[in-house]
Amino acid sequence: MLIVYAHPEPTSLSGSLKDTMQAHLLASGHEVQVTDLYAQGWKASVDAGDFLGHDPRERLGVVSSSKRAYASNALTEDVVREQEKLRWADALILQFPLWWFTMPAILKGWIDRVYAYGFAYGVGEHSDTRWGDRYGEGQFAGKRAMLSVTAGGWADHYGPRGINGSIDDLLFPINHGVLYYPGFDVLPPFVVYRSDGLNAERFAVAEAELRKRMDGLWTQAPIPYRKQNAGDYEVPSMTLKPGLESVGARGFALHLDHRSVVAD
Repeated sequence: MLIVYAHPEPTSLSGSLKDTMQAHLLASGHEVQVTDLYAQGWKASVDAGDFLGHDPRERLGVVSSSKRAYASNALTEDVVREQEKLRWADALILQFPLWWFTMPAILKGWIDRVYAYGFAYGVGEHSDTRWGDRYGEGQFAGKRAMLSVTAGGWADHYGPRGINGSIDDLLFPINHGVLYYPGFDVLPPFVVYRSDGLNAERFAVAEAELRKRMDGLWTQAPIPYRKQNAGDYEVPSMTLKPGLESVGARGFALHLDHRSVVAD
């Protein structure tokens, strides 16, 4: 299990939830590694220094440089270390506060630098009939992932008619684009609302719910995203074939395949 944690204050709610997860998983017999991005001073921005041997006189193409560096073992030591953690882990949890409707910049920087070409994207056959191994396939196929998020607003604010927009829509770019893209089975997120005013009683409830989620990491049904190469999308346009959407589905919901959900 790998927990990637992004908050500058160790005693924050995010920090406490990270500690709860780590302690419960260890007590349950799991091996756990934690990447504490702020504590280790993670470099968030991608630049030429990420690709060892890059000639500063040459134009930097991030994708092409990432591809060459990954293929020739020329990525920096901190990136390689995180990639090894991802290879080792059978599950990944990202623990972070929702800041301006997304993850903190330092966590986005972890994704930008660790998800190298050939490692998390650019995997598999790329042709007129296949757009690689992604969206349900790829490096992390068979592994699980989950977001653990703290949000300052009320749950209603993030509901289907809430002013902030649905939490499922807000987290779709991370769940579908960052986690499902390279192959993770993505579990529904764990979200603690009204995080700034959380008292001891509400924290105890959140802790209990989080421990239950940890116990179900390998048994809970993942979000039923459609697999890219399972026949639901037109090639090469990669648009959903007509008639496959659920009644009334629009936008992000088009990419949920409720046919695969088995009722209890």
